[in-house]
Amino acid sequence: MILVSACLCGVNCKYDGGNNFNEFLYRKLKEGKLIPICPEQLGGMTTPRLPSEIIGSAKDVLEGKGQVVNIKGEDVTKFFIKGAYETLNIAKAFNCKAAILKSKSPSCGKGYVYDGTFSNKLKEGNGITVELLLKNGVEVVDEKDVAAIEKLLERMI
Repeated sequence: MILVSACLCGVNCKYDGGNNFNEFLYRKLKEGKLIPICPEQLGGMTTPRLPSEIIGSAKDVLEGKGQVVNIKGEDVTKFFIKGAYETLNIAKAFNCKAAILKSKSPSCGKGYVYDGTFSNKLKEGNGITVELLLKNGVEVVDEKDVAAIEKLLERMI
């Protein structure tokens, strides 16, 4: 089984209450090949919620040296850490070896996330959940990397 960001399958769990529907991934979900997750909801955050960004790196956050703050400057780190660990628990429970996750998200982003200034600027790095999954041997593919998704699905399904 493969984890997938729930917002990509039409679940209204984005911070603004919407989704990032992807028809192809939705079809794979309906075929029973994907398990939808939203780390931020799993961590106890509501939908909708204020946008959040990482201060420092995801590795720093997981080591207690960084934080995640919302646009009001409130520390929401504990929700992101809890959601990452809940996602990892689901991956282990269903023997998921891979995940297809939402780009640029402070939880699910792989390779690039927003830089913590709320100015729509990206920095290199991963989201909190991605960092934890990778650390635990779960392959993570960005939703925008279509070629990697196709290879992953061919290999694992």
